Amino acid sequence: MTQSAKLSKKDLILAIAADLDTNRFTPAEVEQIRRQMVARVGAAGKATSDYVMSVLQEAGLRVVRSTRSDTEGRYEEEFHDLLHFATLEEAEMCIVRLDELWRKFREEGDAPAVERALEVGRLGRRRAEMIARNPKVEPHKRAEKEEILRWFQLWLETPESFFDWLEVRKQSSEFQTRFAASAGDEA
Repeated sequence: MTQSAKLSKKDLILAIAADLDTNRFTPAEVEQIRRQMVARVGAAGKATSDYVMSVLQEAGLRVVRSTRSDTEGRYEEEFHDLLHFATLEEAEMCIVRLDELWRKFREEGDAPAVERALEVGRLGRRRAEMIARNPKVEPHKRAEKEEILRWFQLWLETPESFFDWLEVRKQSSEFQTRFAASAGDEA
């Protein structure tokens, strides 16, 4: 029996929430928790979104029932379908667009929208991480998702220098060796 299977459903929710490393839980994070529960313990891990939110709230964690609440839904069109990155090229375009939004909102002094852009970046990082850790995914796809995870992490930590780093990274011999075939497929 795995460690996850020994935990109660509430304990499992809180353990996964701690792994997400966020100070607020939007519907996107709640969905991530729900998926992780099923991935870790199977059908026994199924839970409704409302149940997950109530467990998080009971634990004193900040739950935002709508990702639009802080930005009043003003920019959801711009974030809609932003996190599609089946390939390295798509991941780069995703981060480019996210960076454009982040810079625009920062320049406008719209703190909630800046936070929303960062939140979407953190969600992208978690999605890439989930796939990178999934042993059922083909090794070359897991390697790509590990690379994409690294990209999101670095963009979130150092957005000002990320694209300079990315250009150097793509020229590195390690990157060329690992991803030259998949980069060629995308062209």
